[in-house]
Amino acid sequence: MAQIRNFSIIAHIDHGKSTLADRFIQRAKLVEDREFHDQMLDTMDIERERGITIKSQTVCMPYTSASGEQYILNLIDTPGHVDFSYEVSRALASCEGVLLLVDATQGVQAQTLANMYAALEHQLAIVPVINKIDSPSADIEHTRDEIETELGLDADHAILCSAKEGIGIVDILEAVTLRIPPPAGHRDAPLAALIFDAKYDPFRGAIISCRVFDGTLRAGDEIRLMSLGTAHRVEEVGVFRIDRERRPALHAGEVGYVIAGIKTVSDTRIGDTITHADRPVPAPLPGFREVKPVVFSSVYPVSSEDFDALSDSMERYKLNDASLIYQRDASTALGQGFRCGFLGLLHLEIFQERLEREFDQSIIMTAPSVEYHFVLKDGRAVVVDNPVYYPDPILIDYALEPYIRATILMPDRYLGAVMKLCLDRRGENPHHGYPVPGRIELVFDLPLSEVVYDFYDKLKSVTQGYGSFDYEILDYRRSDLVKLDILVNGERVDALAIVVHEGRARMRAVNVCERLRKEIPRHLFKIAIQGAIGGKIVARSTVAPFRKDVTAKCYGGDITRKRKLLEKQAKGKKKMRTVGQVMIPQSAFVAVLKTNEEE
Repeated sequence: MAQIRNFSIIAHIDHGKSTLADRFIQRAKLVEDREFHDQMLDTMDIERERGITIKSQTVCMPYTSASGEQYILNLIDTPGHVDFSYEVSRALASCEGVLLLVDATQGVQAQTLANMYAALEHQLAIVPVINKIDSPSADIEHTRDEIETELGLDADHAILCSAKEGIGIVDILEAVTLRIPPPAGHRDAPLAALIFDAKYDPFRGAIISCRVFDGTLRAGDEIRLMSLGTAHRVEEVGVFRIDRERRPALHAGEVGYVIAGIKTVSDTRIGDTITHADRPVPAPLPGFREVKPVVFSSVYPVSSEDFDALSDSMERYKLNDASLIYQRDASTALGQGFRCGFLGLLHLEIFQERLEREFDQSIIMTAPSVEYHFVLKDGRAVVVDNPVYYPDPILIDYALEPYIRATILMPDRYLGAVMKLCLDRRGENPHHGYPVPGRIELVFDLPLSEVVYDFYDKLKSVTQGYGSFDYEILDYRRSDLVKLDILVNGERVDALAIVVHEGRARMRAVNVCERLRKEIPRHLFKIAIQGAIGGKIVARSTVAPFRKDVTAKCYGGDITRKRKLLEKQAKGKKKMRTVGQVMIPQSAFVAVLKTNEEE
C-alpha cells in the first residue's frame, strides 16, 4: 500500500485538467502513440465538442520515480463546471490528495476556490500547480501572489507546468509520490468500499467504480450494498487502464471497478458502501449528500405518438445519469410527457442535447422553474415545482422561494456592470473584497429563479468572458409570488404558465405575449394572446387574421353593398373564431424561454 497514490485534479473550467491527464497517460504509455487523441478520458461526443468534462473518469498508471521506486498512481479526473460539483465531491471522497490546477493567464477563479474548500473538507493534501506557463499572456508571479493571498497555500512549492507542451510533467508526478500520503487501511479487515461512480454496459449491467478502504474484494464474493440492503455475487473486478483490465482481486487502498450483474445504475447509489454479505462492516463509510435537483422542466414529444419512444429513451438515459430525476406528467396543450429535475441549467442543456442526438428524440422542453414553498392559511405547507400545481391564491398565507449565495470573481473594471446585473435580478446583501490588486470578489444573495434563465450568459457578456461564477444553495425566503397564465384565443395554455415575482409579472407578461405574437402563424380569424394574473389581464397582443378582399368585385356604386359584404365576412370570422383551433408551433415554446434583452 505504501506504493499506491490516489489523487484527483481539481480546477476551474478550462484550466487544463483533461490536457494534463492526457500527458500523464502518454507518460505512462497506456496507449500507443497512433491510438492517442486529445481528451482521452472524455468519452462522450458532447464532451469533446464542448471541451468540457461531464462524467468523472478513472485511470490507473504505473510510475517509476527518480529514486527507482515503482508506484501505482490512481488518477480520478473531475469536471470543472459548477453544475457537476456533485461529481467532484464523489471523486474527492476516494482520494488522499489533489492537484489544484491554476491557469497562469487567468489566476484563481471562483470554481478554484470552491473546489479547494471541498478538498479541505475531506482533509486532503493539496499540491498547487500553475499551468499554461508557455502562454504569451502568462503572469506567473501574479498567479503565485493569488495562490498565497486567496488560497492561503505556500506558492514557493507550486509546480510550474504546461500541460499542452508537456513541460513539468515529471515534476508533478514526483510531487504526487512525495507530497500525497499513501492510503491507510487493512487488507484483513472486513470489506468497506465506497462507490463513487457507475456506468451502464448493455451486456454486463452496471459497472461500479469504487475505492476499497479496508479488506479485499475478489471475483465470486457475495457482496451487499449497504443503503439498499441488496446482495449480489461479484463476477469480475479490475482496474481502469483506459480500458477495463481484469485483476484477481482489489485490495485496501486500490481504486477499480466491480461487475456484479446489477441491472440498473439506479440500483447503485453513489456514496454507498460495498461490504461482504457474510462479514459486514459495523457502519457504512461517510458518503456524501444526496443529489438534490434545483431546476425543473417538463419534456414532451413533438408528436404524441412518440411518447413510448421517449419513455424508453428516458429509462436508457437514466442508466448513465443517476442524478436525473423524473416522473410522468400531462399537459392539455402538449399531451403526455415527463417532469424532470436537474442540477442546473448546463445539466438541463446536456440532457436535451443528448436525448436529441444519442436517442434521436424530437422534444419540447417547457420553461425551467425552481421549487417554491407555499404556506396556506390553514397552516399546511405545499411544495410546488410545476406552475400547473400553483395553489389557489385565496388560500395562500405567504410564499417562499429558494435563494443562492453567488460568488463572482472578476477584474474590478466590471464592478458597475455586474452590480447592475445582480440588482436587476433582485440581488440583495452585497459585499465585496479585493483578494489581490485589480481583482474583485463580489458576493450576492440572489433568488435562484432569477439565475436559472440566462444569468451566467449575461455575466459572461458584461465581463467580456473574464467573470467567473460559483454558487451554493442558501435557504428559502419570503417573496411576493404570482402565477402568470398565458391565454391564447381565450384558452389557458398550461405549458406556458410561469411563477414570477409580482414586481416583474407585467413586464414578463408583455414580453411573452409579444414573442408569441411573432411566433404563432396567422389564421383566418383574429387571435388574442393575453397574460393574466388570476382573473386580471395584464398584457395583450393580437395576431391579425388573413383577410380576403371581398369587396374587390364591387366597383363604384352604393356603399351599402360593400358594407353588407364586410359585415357578412365579419360574422363568418366570429363564427370561425369560436370553433377554430389555434396551432401553436414548437418554436413558440422555445421563444418564451428567451428574455427581452436578447433582442
